[in-house]
Amino acid sequence: MSTTQRNAVTVTGAASGRPMIFAHGYGCDQNMWRFVTPAFEDTHPIVLFDHVGNGKSDLSAYRDDRYSSLAGYAEDVLEIIREHDLRDVIFVGHSVSSMIGLLAANREPERFAGLVMVGPSPRYINDDEDGYFGGFGRPDIEQMLESLDSNYLGWSSTMAPVIMGNPERPELGEELTNSFCRTDPAIARKFARVTFLSDNRADLPKARIPTLILQCSDDVIAPAVVGEYVHKNTPGSTFVTLNATGHCPNLSAPKETVDAIKSWL
Repeated sequence: MSTTQRNAVTVTGAASGRPMIFAHGYGCDQNMWRFVTPAFEDTHPIVLFDHVGNGKSDLSAYRDDRYSSLAGYAEDVLEIIREHDLRDVIFVGHSVSSMIGLLAANREPERFAGLVMVGPSPRYINDDEDGYFGGFGRPDIEQMLESLDSNYLGWSSTMAPVIMGNPERPELGEELTNSFCRTDPAIARKFARVTFLSDNRADLPKARIPTLILQCSDDVIAPAVVGEYVHKNTPGSTFVTLNATGHCPNLSAPKETVDAIKSWL
């Protein structure tokens, strides 16, 4: 199966220039980048895709063994890059895709020119032994996963507005809720476990390419201290705090997100 079919890959933008790959976060799809990508189409080839189980991806491609860790999703990214013969890639990853991009770039750094992490977290669960603060206790995550298992649609409608923030703009929370509801529930439950139980702290120091970390000023999913941890432990990284609040500045503050990426590029 081609990656174009498997991951619903779409390629637009300029015919030349450094290609930019935009990767969506948990429960989302490539549509989440629609306010950001137009700003780069005149100067870069734009590659969008859906992780397997999300958006218009081919659900039949999902395999438990492949997608039991973020490494499987990183391999998908590399296969997209190889199939389209992309080089000097700027990879823009939102949320969990920040770590997926890091894993892919660490495996084949020669393919990448830069990595943009939007709201990254290498580990969501606090680690008291290491003094690491991820924002959640293990019981919090276990309770969330149990809720997701028992009532995915109910969990989606409750959690999406919390993740999005910006309560004065309820349409943003509604969009994220609808996005969650378009995701295959069985795969979404498995991807949630992979996402929220992952620990990629040891992968940060292995980074070999320039990295931009975009941190929202008030984000319940990836608090500021987490973004600072990523910056401190990622060689060659630049840290920018956005005025944007919530976890999805690509939707809530696209212009600020675009401006930060452009000034870094």
